Amino acid sequence: MNKIQNIYAQSRAVKTSFTGVTIRHLWHKLVYGKSILCSSNVFFNGIKNISTGGTLKVGLKKVGFVFKKDPTYLNVQGRLIIKGNYSIAKGCRFDIGPKGVVEIGEGGFINANSHVIIMHKLSIGNNCSIAWDTQFLDEDFHVLSYEGKDVSNNNEITIGNNVWIGCSCYIYKGSSIADGCVVAANSVIRGKFTEKNTLIAGNPAKIIKRDVNWE
Repeated sequence: MNKIQNIYAQSRAVKTSFTGVTIRHLWHKLVYGKSILCSSNVFFNGIKNISTGGTLKVGLKKVGFVFKKDPTYLNVQGRLIIKGNYSIAKGCRFDIGPKGVVEIGEGGFINANSHVIIMHKLSIGNNCSIAWDTQFLDEDFHVLSYEGKDVSNNNEITIGNNVWIGCSCYIYKGSSIADGCVVAANSVIRGKFTEKNTLIAGNPAKIIKRDVNWE
């Protein structure tokens, strides 16, 4: 009963039909075997390529500046693996290429109008908070040649556990962020940040505080 009341409250908060949410949930469960709760104007391409270890909520997170008809689009040609309960807010765009893999841990959320464009691999740990207008991109889509270029082709993006990424951040190929880190708003991440519990900020980003904790 509490779960139903919670879904009803979330549906009202984002001004979508509770009946519609329920019908779509049953459809996804019976036809595809997926535990997905979603608002209206959520579009899936490749839903069979999504794995849900818990319940995936799409478009049910209340965000004050989001309009109820803002569309959300998940284009999953590769694999989207949700290991536990997770929330994707309205207006997000996921484009996972045929060889792309996105793995997301238990808990946490990605907020409105964020873009996940992955042709290789993105790993996000448990209990990560990702603010609005954030972009993950692991491919250049063009070839740029110059002397001394790193040709290791290590495109994978790795986000540890309990990471907070502020709004309007850009996280590019080959980057990693260790457990417990905070990424300040408008930061551009290129490279590996292996030290835990640091505050990372800037363009290009660098560590500006150590031994930080957040809730």
